[in-house]
Amino acid sequence: MSVKQAYLYAVLGAALWGIIGLFVQPLYSYGFTAWEIVAIRAIFSALLLVGYLIITNRKMLRIHIRDLPLFIGTGIISIVFFNWCFFTVIDQSNLSLAVVLLYTGPFFVTLLSRIFFKEWLTPNKVTALVLTIIGCAFVVGLLPSFNTVITPYILLVGIGSGFFYALYSIFAKVSSKRYSSMTITTYSFICAAMFMIPTSGLWNKAHLFAQIDVVGYGLGLAFFPTVLAYLLYTRGLAEIESSRASILSTIEPVVAIGIGFLIFKDQLSLIQWFGVALVLFSIFLVSKPDKARSIKKQTPKHAV
Repeated sequence: MSVKQAYLYAVLGAALWGIIGLFVQPLYSYGFTAWEIVAIRAIFSALLLVGYLIITNRKMLRIHIRDLPLFIGTGIISIVFFNWCFFTVIDQSNLSLAVVLLYTGPFFVTLLSRIFFKEWLTPNKVTALVLTIIGCAFVVGLLPSFNTVITPYILLVGIGSGFFYALYSIFAKVSSKRYSSMTITTYSFICAAMFMIPTSGLWNKAHLFAQIDVVGYGLGLAFFPTVLAYLLYTRGLAEIESSRASILSTIEPVVAIGIGFLIFKDQLSLIQWFGVALVLFSIFLVSKPDKARSIKKQTPKHAV
């Protein structure tokens, strides 16, 4: 797979994350809580993935027990707690604040990638990170005037969503050297589901699953913005740096705004369109090779 294809996979995966509202909002209307929706997402996704692999390629279900902590990392530490933090901020504050705090994630990925993988903090990355955060703030309406009251708890939980979101890239980067994206995604959601089944209390609302709409939204949530999104993103992550992939993933809020504009007829201001442009430009910027590193790679060893 070429580098361009890797970038495309990462962007497509992140874009699918942006459509999550199409499935979550209807589930809220049926009375499910944020924690229960996290459980629905994890359990349905695990069932879809395991069922698919049993039919198509059982070898992908083979892992070494010693690698289980990596899947606990992506499945429980990242996916479960990122979702809980994200939905908590939405519930107790608003979506705009939740999205902006979530996209502190690229900062954590870049810093952690420098520590664990020795990835370079290049000018392109730093500039793209700054533009990404500013662009997201414009898109969700927090700039140019910040008028949201933030409690210390909400701020901590919101930054936590960015941190746990970032950890997926770190754990998956390590496991991608040993397993396919399908195996990583499958075991991540198996671990998430095993954690959520006893903790969610979802059985108290088992009667709601007799309704075809609830099952349909649950399956849609599991397949499109979850299974397919994570497979594409993880596939791209195997070929590109974690920090670059995480910045590319910020196409998600742009997609969410686009869905609101095209499907729900939301009106976008010029300021919001400016934010969209900043995020798109940051994606273009981070996908460009850094001149200094390109020259270094092309320099013959005897010339150094």
